[in-house]
Amino acid sequence: MARVSADAASPRPARRPRPPRTLVQKLAPIVLGFEAIVVFLVGLTLFGLKALPAGIEQWWGIVGGAVVALACIVIAGLITKPGAIAAGWIVQVIVALAAIAVPAVLLVVLIFGGMWAYATIMGARLDARRPAQPSTETQTESE
Repeated sequence: MARVSADAASPRPARRPRPPRTLVQKLAPIVLGFEAIVVFLVGLTLFGLKALPAGIEQWWGIVGGAVVALACIVIAGLITKPGAIAAGWIVQVIVALAAIAVPAVLLVVLIFGGMWAYATIMGARLDARRPAQPSTETQTESE
């Protein structure tokens, strides 16, 4: 019986390597991932404090928190796609709007909005300074 090599038995072609991720693409999903947890908890807080205006059912606080948290997770997964950074800024604005109902949410806005701004703005600046191709030479501190 003849043996078939593992490469010949695989019907799929070899995948090409992914391009290296930028600093923004590394930091932004981390911020959004943690923010998703906190935003869901903000929704529970809106529900628990009955902070939504009269005429709006209080369970919409949980639904809103869950939807925004899910949006954070989806955007984090699509961070390499065009428009993902802009969508992340829109999420930051939506979370800021929750501070109208519960002013304590401003703390969340300041912390995560600041981290998002740092990840996107400073990350892009640092990415621009990085050389296009990694150097193969090893440098020491004295150089």
